[in-house]
Amino acid sequence: MKNRNRTPRIALTTIVGMIMMFISFQTSYGQSKVEKLDDLINQYLEYGKFNGSVLVAHEGEVLLKKGYGWANMEWDIPNAPNTKHRLGSITKQFTAMLILQLAAEGKLDLQAPISTYLPDYPKEKGAKITTHHLLTHSSGIPNYTSFPGFFEEESRNPYTPEEFVKKFQDKELDFAPGSQYSYSNSGYFLLGVLIEKLSGKSYEEMLHDNILTPLGMNDTGFDHHEDILKNRATGYEKNGNAFINSNYLDMSIPYAAGSLYATVEDLYTWDQALYTNTLLSKEYMELYFKPHIPVGGNYHYAYGWSVGKSPLGNTKDSIAIISHGGGINGFNTNIARSTADKSLVVLLNNTGGAPLNDMTRAIWGIVYGKSYDLPKKSLAYDVLSIIKSEGIEAGLDHFNKNKDSDSFDLRENEMNQVGYQLLEMDKIQEAAKIFELNKNTYPNSANVYDSYAEALMKLGNKEEAIKNYKKSVEMNPANQNGIDMLKELGVDTTDLVKEIEVPDEILETYIGKYALSPQFIITISKEGNQMKAQATGQPMFDIFPKSNNVFYLKVVEAQLTFNSGENGEIESLTLKQGGQETTGSKLSE
Repeated sequence: MKNRNRTPRIALTTIVGMIMMFISFQTSYGQSKVEKLDDLINQYLEYGKFNGSVLVAHEGEVLLKKGYGWANMEWDIPNAPNTKHRLGSITKQFTAMLILQLAAEGKLDLQAPISTYLPDYPKEKGAKITTHHLLTHSSGIPNYTSFPGFFEEESRNPYTPEEFVKKFQDKELDFAPGSQYSYSNSGYFLLGVLIEKLSGKSYEEMLHDNILTPLGMNDTGFDHHEDILKNRATGYEKNGNAFINSNYLDMSIPYAAGSLYATVEDLYTWDQALYTNTLLSKEYMELYFKPHIPVGGNYHYAYGWSVGKSPLGNTKDSIAIISHGGGINGFNTNIARSTADKSLVVLLNNTGGAPLNDMTRAIWGIVYGKSYDLPKKSLAYDVLSIIKSEGIEAGLDHFNKNKDSDSFDLRENEMNQVGYQLLEMDKIQEAAKIFELNKNTYPNSANVYDSYAEALMKLGNKEEAIKNYKKSVEMNPANQNGIDMLKELGVDTTDLVKEIEVPDEILETYIGKYALSPQFIITISKEGNQMKAQATGQPMFDIFPKSNNVFYLKVVEAQLTFNSGENGEIESLTLKQGGQETTGSKLSE
């Protein structure tokens, strides 16, 4: 259905981007590393999977520093090494640095309750939470960007830091401080307030006085929408095979958790400075990068950084890295450092949603002379182009000839987007054929039946529309759109959504943490008879049984399946969403 063809804000959907399949590519001896890097990124650009600025260094020397695509599409202004991109959560490493500088000056005890320094913060919570908890996402403070309706209701409004803290300070903690990891922008927002209280300066002033000016990072700063900022990139979002302007976000909202901009050149300067004691003593630099708390897989969270290992290309070899990603309206970013040999990858993308982890992995493969993967072209978007130029039959023929080809990437959600683009163009017959094709290709997805039913309704085929809406609801009882449409069509839906009762002794076996990626954990818990799921950095949601081992969510179309091993014990969880599946192992306690 239509509201499913755009990426939901809930982070469960981010896992879809982590499981893209790629073409295996063996490194050739005829190209230099620089040429291979440039070819790799140009192919991502050609396929609409990256648009931004890149810097790659090895052993402290820059191999590639270049812009790809457009900083501004309206005026055809290209991206360049000096293009300023919003960083999103890469901001957190700068915030953590300022906090440690205050600690080094004796103005802050990392293990003291934050109520010591923030007397206006609710004392019952503030007495339990330390600055260390805020730095390591272990405070239990709910993540404000995950609040229901947040982006629709709050993200455009300006706030002072003190005003905005009130949006989350009175909410119940998600867990006892220090007991677990759960990514929280709220915690880093509060660190910004703490910096201002203890320094007597604004967060922005501290950033410039303590980091940017000493390092000569003149193209980095706190982004203000009203400022005339030279070489600022515009943020875009993917809309099928095209781009649209991203939604407005007042930058007082991300604040110390995500409001900085920078260039790849300045981030190289930042990287090089972190090998010295220019900003902090050796003792505090070690504390800065220390792997404090496990986040899943082989990754730990330090202070504003993730510490772990990254695969080299498509091999089983790996390197130790210190890294962090970022995502903010119209932008996504990644910085990864291999400190053993002073290597660095910086990717700043201004079209949102680029597969930067996959790009980084391939780049590491090139840097270290390993085999790596190239991106595949989207078959769905290729089909759309052919439909526009040659008609629906040519498009369907192209699909059938290439659906099993290793040269293309076929994804359910992209086919769904193509169908809705055709609907928006008033090509209803063509849209219906695409939705039907998607249904036949992904018969186990509830959403494809819902989308097909919508097109059938527009064609006046009520009987077939009812049939497909019913199928969608049977497969996904949380499909409220399907239920509502059936009611409008006069269908009694009472028997469609049936209550399933799973024995308590079975439910107990599902409780635990499941690592779907190094930085993406789903925690399953139980309150009374109600099972609950919480993804990394997200609020907790109720999940409902479809069978003894299959559960669904009502807040987003997603299905969780608990898998048992040969001994009968639960060993993994499979998340199914958007036509993609990924499985995460159950972590030992």
